[in-house]
Amino acid sequence: MSETTLDLLGLKCPLPALKTRKALKARASGDVMIVLCNDPMAEIDIPNLLRETGDTLADTMREGAQIAFRIVKA
Repeated sequence: MSETTLDLLGLKCPLPALKTRKALKARASGDVMIVLCNDPMAEIDIPNLLRETGDTLADTMREGAQIAFRIVKA
């Protein structure tokens, strides 16, 4: 099990969700990925993506405009 960070700061919808989907495909089951975004739509798009993929949103943290999603690969 490993933990990686995906920095998507500055990207706008739909790129954060698309790049998250692509990155998750390369992960093994149980791996943790931290996704950093500052697009407000990511708060809707990333959880919807994870409902489709079956991966788990373990935590969402917000600091100013930055949003960090902690995702566990199914």
